[in-house]
Amino acid sequence: MDKNSLIKILSNVSAGKISVENAAIKLTHLNIEDIEYAHIDHNRSIRKGFPEVIFGEGKSAKQITGIMEKMALQEDNIIITRINKTKAQAIVSIFPDAVHHADARMIIWKKQKKPVIKGRGKIVVISAGTSDIPVAMEAYLTAQTMGNKVESVFDVGVAGIHRLFDHSKMIHDASVLIVVAGMEGALPSVVAGMVSRPVIAVPTSVGYGVSMGGLTALFAMLNSCSSNIAVVNIDNGFGAGYMASIINMV
Repeated sequence: MDKNSLIKILSNVSAGKISVENAAIKLTHLNIEDIEYAHIDHNRSIRKGFPEVIFGEGKSAKQITGIMEKMALQEDNIIITRINKTKAQAIVSIFPDAVHHADARMIIWKKQKKPVIKGRGKIVVISAGTSDIPVAMEAYLTAQTMGNKVESVFDVGVAGIHRLFDHSKMIHDASVLIVVAGMEGALPSVVAGMVSRPVIAVPTSVGYGVSMGGLTALFAMLNSCSSNIAVVNIDNGFGAGYMASIINMV
């Protein structure tokens, strides 16, 4: 339940449109709902501006749908991250309005199909390589679902840096940029050197042996000489999209 929903319920009570008893029923699980295998944080939308996000790894399809059934009564959006195809098919069979984004390993359920834009500016998501797109799409879809205008450009890494410069206008028009890169992780530093906007760098686990599952890219980004960079965890497109959204709404 978000702040607007809470205000609507209280206003309806004040105006005599619903009874105190009915309002109490609606607010029964305003804080936390215990369903044995999960404690659902219904208060998170009021407290943080966006509902709890379901991490799909390690949860069964039955557990995920059980959480969704409770959340859908109060929330306008539900995001599930790190979901595989088998579990996604089971979930979508119960929630046919949910959309499985296989490339990003996400499921997104929306009560309202038309997005409500809350962000002040535009978020641009950039990937260094085609292999980085799954993580970039996780960031893209997260930021979009949270109510932002989002654009993307993929495969413009330092191996052919001229490709990046073809998109200079889009880059300079952004309020926040998310730059996703594996290998040596150089692209965020390049992009940050072009703009005065915040750049969220996302290291990926893409690369050969000494990339060490993304550690080389992570260390490179943490050591960037561009001062307008912040770095999230390896392959954490969701975290980048979430943080970019918060920045874009300030």
